[in-house]
Amino acid sequence: MRRLPLNGWLCAVAVLSATACTIPPAPGSSATLPAQVLPADARALAYGRTVSEVIRSPELGDKIASLFGADWMPSSQGRGQVASGAAAFFEKGGPLRMVSVAGKDYVAVTGCVPNTCPTRRVLMLIGEGGSPLLARLDDGAVPHYYTYSSGGVVPPTDASAIVDAGLRALQSVGDAYP
Repeated sequence: MRRLPLNGWLCAVAVLSATACTIPPAPGSSATLPAQVLPADARALAYGRTVSEVIRSPELGDKIASLFGADWMPSSQGRGQVASGAAAFFEKGGPLRMVSVAGKDYVAVTGCVPNTCPTRRVLMLIGEGGSPLLARLDDGAVPHYYTYSSGGVVPPTDASAIVDAGLRALQSVGDAYP
């Protein structure tokens, strides 16, 4: 008879522990930003049909190098924190897609370092008109976030949350990376 109250008490503690650990996401976090993949349209191809064309496009080439700054080139050249350089993360490109995050539309560009795609990959979001540029580069277990804007466009203060929400939207329809 003594085991019944003890078992009931242990179950109650387990239920309370499970519900007490549930914390709502912080306002402005990627979990609270509405994001979705949009149907393909001509905007996704505004800067090229492939990732390599986008990277080399006259409208974006210099902006993308500025986005990553010193990390664009390999760190062996005495610059940056990314050993192979961010440019290497675009060698294997994925499909160009459109995502909407918090009501703003972006061209989503994904890529990875060949043979290491699960751990060395990049997502870049291109705002309308080519600014702002937002990126998340995963170099192993370490994510790096980047923001660039031009033409008087103020870069968003929540860039990492925007990129993570865009990534979450891409993952909701399949593998986000090539």
